[in-house]
Amino acid sequence: MAARGGGTRMTSAAAAAAPWVSVCSFLLCLAAFQGAEGAIGVNYGMVANNLPAPEQVVSMYKAKNISYVRLFHPDKDALNALRGSGVGVVLGTLNEDLPRLASDLSFAASWVATNVQPFAGAVQFRYINAGNEVIPGDAAARVLPAMQNLESALRSAGVTGVPVTTAVATSVLGASYPPSQGAFSEAAAPVMAPIVSYLSSKGAPLLVNVYPYFAYSSSGGQVALGYALLSADAGAASSVTDAGVVYTNMFDAIVDATHAAVEKAGVQGLELVVSETGWPSAGGEGATVENAAAYNNNVVRHVGGGTPRRPGKAVETYLFAMFNENGKAEGVEQHFGLFQPDMSEVYHVDFTAGSP
Repeated sequence: MAARGGGTRMTSAAAAAAPWVSVCSFLLCLAAFQGAEGAIGVNYGMVANNLPAPEQVVSMYKAKNISYVRLFHPDKDALNALRGSGVGVVLGTLNEDLPRLASDLSFAASWVATNVQPFAGAVQFRYINAGNEVIPGDAAARVLPAMQNLESALRSAGVTGVPVTTAVATSVLGASYPPSQGAFSEAAAPVMAPIVSYLSSKGAPLLVNVYPYFAYSSSGGQVALGYALLSADAGAASSVTDAGVVYTNMFDAIVDATHAAVEKAGVQGLELVVSETGWPSAGGEGATVENAAAYNNNVVRHVGGGTPRRPGKAVETYLFAMFNENGKAEGVEQHFGLFQPDMSEVYHVDFTAGSP
């Protein structure tokens, strides 16, 4: 549930955590590292007035072996800095642009002509996401037509191989435990069912923002820290078995609950990309440098092995976020960064750990 180019996280985060809090009192589990190669990126948030120049940031991505970047909105300086970098780019639209993108094909064409076409070829676009965490909500019905118009605009502009999708919070889930019972909520299902069908028809993934931290921090001690951190040394007692499938951490459980929801909506085999996940280093319950370092390094080591529902299928995953951002709300929101604005590490993440 991410802080993006101009938004906040906490409302949707609390909603997303809620289904997990009531069911996790006995989820006292250890994590098992699967050690295979994962596809790891980092979100590049810009809600701050003291960040380094985009050219410096892109150099950091390359120096740290970070393969992908997610931009929450088109930023010309960042896109120019990414030219020829080899860093894969997920490019988001502003949520406030969804109404026009959905209703006006010419506006979608102008958006593509301004933000994609001048960079195509030199910038390796992976996906374009129409909106971030607007389902369920007032703008939810705009998402699919915006996706369709953007896809049509890309095609007309001769830009190929860039899937259009959207990013959702886990608040789209009405049921999430056990993972095999995952289902979209009554509010989200009428919007999500046609979206996942459309994505399947286009061979595009669904982007999902996954935050075990919020379930842990709001659980009153009912969620074991080791289960939330994907940590193998937290002294937790057992794993969770769901229809013969063993879950040792909440990250896998959330991802697979979303897989189950997609399947219940009538779509098989849709790829999920974890477009945000992270752990704050200060500002809240369990928000320490040690826990943040443990979570993000564990994610890097873990995601290449897939989830119990999709073993061996690496989960493309984007950590949140590159920098601590002083324009965010006080508390944990300002402390999700891997780096300080002066480019010093808050803690070390080994982005080579998931490589063979």
